[in-house]
Amino acid sequence: MRRPVLVAVGVIVALMGAVFTLQGFGIIGGSPMTVSTLWALLGPIIALLGIVLVVYGLRSGRRR
Repeated sequence: MRRPVLVAVGVIVALMGAVFTLQGFGIIGGSPMTVSTLWALLGPIIALLGIVLVVYGLRSGRRR
């Protein structure tokens, strides 16, 4: 049960990080986050954390 939850949360977090990055660079507009250096820097970090969660979730199922 834990594995699918980690993978799902990781995918959502990675997608959110990607959206934040695109907003920070001004590719996606219509938000206070648009063209913001803060979100251009935090977005990739958040996306990377999501990818780490996905990888951890996929690997945790193989130990058993």
